[in-house]
Amino acid sequence: MLLSKKGRFWSKIITYSILILFSIYCLFPFLWMVVTSLKPTDQIRTSTPTFMIENPTLSHFENVLFNTKFVTFFVNSLIVALTTTILSMLVSIFAGYSLSRFHNFRGVKVVSMAMLLSQMIPGVLLLIPLYILMQKLSLLNTYPSLILAYTTFMVPLCTFMMKGFFDSIPYEIEEAAEMDGCSRIGIIFRIILPVSIPSLVATALFAFVNAWNEFMFGYVFINDEGHRTLTPGITLFKGLYSTDWGSIMSASVLAVLPIVLMFVYLQKYLIEGMTSGSVKG
Repeated sequence: MLLSKKGRFWSKIITYSILILFSIYCLFPFLWMVVTSLKPTDQIRTSTPTFMIENPTLSHFENVLFNTKFVTFFVNSLIVALTTTILSMLVSIFAGYSLSRFHNFRGVKVVSMAMLLSQMIPGVLLLIPLYILMQKLSLLNTYPSLILAYTTFMVPLCTFMMKGFFDSIPYEIEEAAEMDGCSRIGIIFRIILPVSIPSLVATALFAFVNAWNEFMFGYVFINDEGHRTLTPGITLFKGLYSTDWGSIMSASVLAVLPIVLMFVYLQKYLIEGMTSGSVKG
């Protein structure tokens, strides 16, 4: 339906107004977290909360960075998330390629269905069996316990994401490469992956964010502060009778910053990866 010039004008006004409202709704928790982290303690505990800050302070950030083991928690989360991302991508690239190119084989369909069914099982139901398994393997309070658990949950989702991306690449490109004498491994590394960089970034970012933000397994598997990750570590600021809201908000801001920066610098590849559906380059 064609709209008049006036109708298009009001349509834009309504559209942008709705988008602005949704943006404010989504950004409000983060903005409140930042504002609270900069408030003095007496203003945080006031009975009339407000966005206004009379005397901004960085004391909560100083407390988190220099008087706690936040940096240790941060490094632990970085090690676990990066290792999980690398392992998940290594497995999901080859698994996704197999599901995409050999989908007519019966065994591939069975594997694909099994991976799909595994995603229907809530992670909390596997918490006790995995805990017992890690205990038997003497992996509790170690990085491998979290890396193995996170990778197990990430591989199926990353595989399906990579399969969808590989499905969009015409098989004729691989046939031409085979005629030139390129092996199957060479096709994957020389042809498929270079044209799938946005898809790889999107999938890797998905795996990293999920491993970075995970709380339940990190809270149960790790009781040693030397190996504790970031999300369970933030809960240490909450005591039995009092809560240091300023430190919690400061730690939360510092924990969110890496993810925000990654999205800012990689949003181009992320958008291309999520909307990929044609031959690139």
